[in-house]
Amino acid sequence: MQPDDVDHLDRLARRVDSPGPIAVVDPLSRNLLAAAQAAGLGDPGRWAVSGTDILLYGGGFGEYVPNSVSVEKVPDANGPDLFWQHPLWPGFPVVAGMAVTWWAPGLVAKGAALGQLRIEWYDAAGTRLSTGVTSTTDAPMVRTAPDGSAFMRPAVRFTAKGLWEMGPSVLAVGDSAAPLSAGERPVGDGCPPYSITRYTHAATAGNGAFRDITLELVEVTA
Repeated sequence: MQPDDVDHLDRLARRVDSPGPIAVVDPLSRNLLAAAQAAGLGDPGRWAVSGTDILLYGGGFGEYVPNSVSVEKVPDANGPDLFWQHPLWPGFPVVAGMAVTWWAPGLVAKGAALGQLRIEWYDAAGTRLSTGVTSTTDAPMVRTAPDGSAFMRPAVRFTAKGLWEMGPSVLAVGDSAAPLSAGERPVGDGCPPYSITRYTHAATAGNGAFRDITLELVEVTA
């Protein structure tokens, strides 16, 4: 492992800059949303809305109950927006330069009046940097995380009043546009916070300029 990478992991493991928890982005994850959130089920607190123009129905009655989105009013500009929330951070962890794919095919399939797919980019302090937008809502949106970004928050913007079942949604690492357009709907893997509970490091055999590192992680649930 290169020295800069070793230094970064060492500071995380020894909690030099923060007590944690830490974010881990699995490059093999097919859907960063949690399973229920990806399926549009359960606690409406997994989503946020702009103002009072959108209401969520259904999920408050149980973890396996589908949510429906009711757009009560459409302002003259800027909304209404429905956001997919991370349970801890301002958004889902991301690394600058990383490609991500966002789509809400469940709402598309139900004929929802979608005007935009959106991804808000935030820095590590939770300050919004910019927003990626497309008005092509019947196909997945692929964007690259901008410089300085540490979190992303996906959203959709509506253009008319109505009531639609939410259904599946996908926030994936990399460009997943082709398989999603072909009908794949990956189950949510989630992107939970972790705590480092064990840390070892040693010089790489045969080359002391490099280090071998072992980390043991435990998911933080409360």
